[in-house]
Amino acid sequence: MSMKPVTVVLFGATGDLARRKLLPGLLHLFESGLLKDLQVVGTSLDEHTTESFVELAHDAVKEFAGDDGDMDAWPEFSKRLHWAPGKEGPAGLRAAVEKAETEWHGDNVRLHYLSVPPKAALAVVKTLEEAHLAKGARIIMEKPFGVDLATAKDLNDKLHKVFDESQIYRIDHFLGKEAAQNILAFRFGNGLFEPIWHRNHIDHVQIDVPEELGIDQRAAFYESTGAYKDMVVTHLFQVLAFIALEPPTSLSPDAIREEKNKVFRSLLPIDPSNVVRGQYQGYRDIEGVAHDSETETFIALKCFIDNWRWAGVPFFLRTGKRMAEGARIISIAFKEPPRSMFPKHSGVGDHGPDHLTFDLADRAKMSLSFYGKRPGPGMRLDKLSMQFAMQDTDWAGSVLEAYERLIYDAARGDQTLFSAAEGIERLWEVSTPLLDNPPVVRPYRQGSWGPNQIHQLIAPYAWRLPFERQWRDPNLNG
Repeated sequence: MSMKPVTVVLFGATGDLARRKLLPGLLHLFESGLLKDLQVVGTSLDEHTTESFVELAHDAVKEFAGDDGDMDAWPEFSKRLHWAPGKEGPAGLRAAVEKAETEWHGDNVRLHYLSVPPKAALAVVKTLEEAHLAKGARIIMEKPFGVDLATAKDLNDKLHKVFDESQIYRIDHFLGKEAAQNILAFRFGNGLFEPIWHRNHIDHVQIDVPEELGIDQRAAFYESTGAYKDMVVTHLFQVLAFIALEPPTSLSPDAIREEKNKVFRSLLPIDPSNVVRGQYQGYRDIEGVAHDSETETFIALKCFIDNWRWAGVPFFLRTGKRMAEGARIISIAFKEPPRSMFPKHSGVGDHGPDHLTFDLADRAKMSLSFYGKRPGPGMRLDKLSMQFAMQDTDWAGSVLEAYERLIYDAARGDQTLFSAAEGIERLWEVSTPLLDNPPVVRPYRQGSWGPNQIHQLIAPYAWRLPFERQWRDPNLNG
């Protein structure tokens, strides 16, 4: 299936995300041949000409594109960059897009990427409508999608006046990561795991995304959102859906999306007593943060999916800023067998249950831990593990960066990894008890794993992070 030519209209083309990810990503997609017929129309409120935009793009890709041959394509790519001055409004935008497309006759895809602050999104939608660039186009939106049920509904209603739901791609760069899709392959491609993916065999699940980074320049934005709205609703719940969904009828986008929405429908409302909120010490000293701020920079919670497969299995989610290390792991803890046949002090169960762990970091890994007998006399058990790292494969070089993957999928019209209006609204609905009645914010040390209350939350289990045992380096023997 050959790709139609694609015009990417990039709003916020001079912003941080465009410089770090989107322009380098578009260059890579062009260079790799995935988007051969590409035109990029940049626009923002900054004063630019096509020449100065090309210069800005050149500096950005030089700094952020890495050096896997992408720059070889720059001379040709640079001819495909155009500028639409923001102050010329809808007419100027329309003219720039038409000029970019002059050589194409026939069918092409228009992809509008809104790399703009949430409050500017609807203004961009209005501009697109007035420029007659909405019909048949696709629109990519960044999170957050509202800050509660009422604002999410309002945003969706206004969007749907201009764009049909099938044209809207709400981005979640977490799911663009190769490892998130590996979950689907792993669950449904193997006879070994799908049969035990069930409350009869799984004890609990952890989705743990600590971040080392602080708030930096985003203080004003962060003050009005906090960790729950910023990370849990948009990312962690989406990952949870991939772990929990029923087998879809096919791997088509609609079928997967339908199963994700079913998971969200089955999610029980979040009970504030199952939530720990934290704020790192020193957060209130940041410029732009209220000195008595109650915004959480950390959240851990326990939630349940009330359906046949998952009834009674707790899902523990955790994320926060300025924590001990940055990581993204999903850990599936299997139920433990009875220990009655093993002698005392055999070591069975000493190291907790067997775990299947996905590490969704950029260098994706997974491991399965289990007990085995220690060689020698007597029955002594030790924890062993089987591990697999993505870079062990011959095709590690073909991994697309998350944003590249998402832009490519949107250009092809594949919505698998994007969030639907129904799912987003349902997540805000289950969040309402927590938003209405948030528990007290607890201080935690920068560089720690969060407030102490997280241990009561997860008891009788324990958090998997920090890992007791290091990942093995496949390049070292043993």
